[in-house]
Amino acid sequence: MQFTKMQGVGNDFVVVDEFSLPPGTDYAHLARQMCERHFGVGADGLLTVGKNSETITMRMFNPDGTEDMCGNGLRCAALWAFSNGWTEGRHQFQIETRDGVKACHILSEKTADSAAQIEVEMSYPLFDANSIPIVLADGADPLNTTIDVDGKIFEIAVLNTGSTHTIIYGPQPDETTFQRYSPCIENHPAFPERTSIMWTTKTGEHALQIRIWERGAGETLGCGTGACAAVVALTQNGLINAGEPTDVKSLGGVLTIRWDGDSPVHMTGPAAFVYSGCWPGLTE
Repeated sequence: MQFTKMQGVGNDFVVVDEFSLPPGTDYAHLARQMCERHFGVGADGLLTVGKNSETITMRMFNPDGTEDMCGNGLRCAALWAFSNGWTEGRHQFQIETRDGVKACHILSEKTADSAAQIEVEMSYPLFDANSIPIVLADGADPLNTTIDVDGKIFEIAVLNTGSTHTIIYGPQPDETTFQRYSPCIENHPAFPERTSIMWTTKTGEHALQIRIWERGAGETLGCGTGACAAVVALTQNGLINAGEPTDVKSLGGVLTIRWDGDSPVHMTGPAAFVYSGCWPGLTE
């Protein structure tokens, strides 16, 4: 089976053509095999890209086999589909995801010196506890609440931007704090479906820095849905003006997030091919 390795702000994926997979393929098992960094290809997720009639589809599976939504993966899938002729040369098209149909726009194609730049439509943010989901005391506001982790109280904002995200606003954590508490928060009983954690620092009027712990993957260099969640949470709490683009810097690079408060979030950022290869053991 042929695969392509791709990345967006360091968030790396194994991308496969859904049509190349035999019927009945266990995607969760395949993700666990291929994403393993010592015995597999190594990646933050497995992307399967398909085409149903005229509709391009994308699914993303974490390294632990769980299925999720992924903004950086969406940009990579968009570039893959465009480069493989699936959009018939159109720079604007749609991709169907587990979070709905998303508009994609290839702003610039890859050159020798830079990655492609792609704008994608993300989710309408969800703020109610049942939709996030999070278990809270009656009357508690997910955007302004606290969580007790082994006796340490964190002030958090929690929302869903296609995936559950917990925003911890303030100075960047030291290494011990990040490594100790991130997995504890991910698996805290308050989160029935676990959560990703964005340690978020405001570095300018419309600039953020985040360090990322993704559910099902651990620390990653980038997270598109998480960058969106950080901007939305700070906007809702009056720390960012709605509608103005905000640059969100992670260890892997910068994403530009725009949300006007009444529509889906929009994200612009890079996507790039890394290499292609062949995975043994699967045939059409």
